[in-house]
Amino acid sequence: MTYNNINSEQIVVGKNTIIEPSAKITGINGKAKKIVIGDNCYIGENVQIICDDFSLGDYSKIQHHTNVHGYLPCKIGHNAWIGQYTIIDSIGGTTIGNNCGIGAHSQIWSHVKFGDTLEGCRFLSEKEMIIGNDVWFVGHCIVSPIVAQDKSMALVGSVVTKDMNFNEIYAGSPAKSISDKIGFQFNETPVDEKFNKMMSYIKQWDGKSDNIRIIRSSEEVDINNVNISYFNVTDRTYTKTGNDDEVSFMKFLLPDKAKFVPLND
Repeated sequence: MTYNNINSEQIVVGKNTIIEPSAKITGINGKAKKIVIGDNCYIGENVQIICDDFSLGDYSKIQHHTNVHGYLPCKIGHNAWIGQYTIIDSIGGTTIGNNCGIGAHSQIWSHVKFGDTLEGCRFLSEKEMIIGNDVWFVGHCIVSPIVAQDKSMALVGSVVTKDMNFNEIYAGSPAKSISDKIGFQFNETPVDEKFNKMMSYIKQWDGKSDNIRIIRSSEEVDINNVNISYFNVTDRTYTKTGNDDEVSFMKFLLPDKAKFVPLND
């Protein structure tokens, strides 16, 4: 398929991905070097991605009027949800892990640059933004170059200026951890409980399918069987076949029932 709104030397767009005609994907000065967009993604109206090296994982959504820009690579993992009117800056480089949510009107910045350095302005920096897996910026968040560890969370309206610790919840301006008051984003869940919940999801979705199997370990089955999508509740991976049942089930699970990423990705 030809995408007239992608201007790049190398273009990889996965199956069942929708890119609205009004979206624009290009490089900083003309053609990008590489644009890679996974399967079953959605890029909304008037989204602008101006980056020489950009990638987006499977089942990710970038909602309307979002702007992604920067000189250095911007890498976004699987199952991302990027809300409308969000800004993602990659001048200092930006990496966003799997299963991340960035709520509407948020701003993710990897640089500070404007003041006249000849005149003595002290504020000029570019620093990589590193956002781990399962991180959630709820909405209207402003984030300066930090490391957000896995499962960390910033509540609505947070101004984040310092690194975020594993599974802690932050709020305020400047944002501070409030996990000692309200707890953590994720509770530890036993594997058997995850398995039973996934079995209930199968029944809610379509309990008749023979193409989907829920497992606790890859040692239980022939993981190389290309006719079956195995969903492993222990490591949150699935064996990607791309069959219709798998796609339907993944869409049923997302965004808030369960998130899985392809095995060996």
